[in-house]
Amino acid sequence: MTKTLYALVAMVGITATAMFYYDAFSAPKGTIMKLKEGDPAPDFELPSQSGQSVRLSSFQNRKNIVLYFYPKDNTPGCTQEACNFRTELAQFTSQDTEVIGVSLDSIESHQKFAQKYGLNFKLLSDRDRLAAGEYGVIGSLLGLKYAKRTTFVIDKSGIIRKIFLNVNVRNHNEEVLAALRQLSDSPVKPQGN
Repeated sequence: MTKTLYALVAMVGITATAMFYYDAFSAPKGTIMKLKEGDPAPDFELPSQSGQSVRLSSFQNRKNIVLYFYPKDNTPGCTQEACNFRTELAQFTSQDTEVIGVSLDSIESHQKFAQKYGLNFKLLSDRDRLAAGEYGVIGSLLGLKYAKRTTFVIDKSGIIRKIFLNVNVRNHNEEVLAALRQLSDSPVKPQGN
């Protein structure tokens, strides 16, 4: 019985690691997205690691948003990306920006992840894949669904100003900060409406 349990735990760990590496290194470049820069950001409401609901539109006219989707709590790339955002959070705050991470993990998983690494921003649980579906970032590997590593920079008027696909986690926070600095005071008009 114990050998079976160890084998199951090892298989889950291998699958999570495989998802990370597939997403970070093997996903095709230029993945077709539902959304494009200049589109209104779809609104959603999801629970955070504290259990409180967060509605994206509640930040409109008050804050820019860095909305980043990631595959899995506690995997190497996702941990590095989250810790980089944590370390530079003061710079994001100085740009009137809220950093929000989203994955398909549970609230409990987010609580443990945030506590373990001292994450000082919201992690949202998208168990029903509502936000990931709206943003076109659902991936699948070996029958398991996950959120593809993608970041959306959303301005105060609720418009997507920058989309980062196939993120390199090492310097991603710097790329996002550079994009925020380029935001102009004048809002971009939505396309195609």
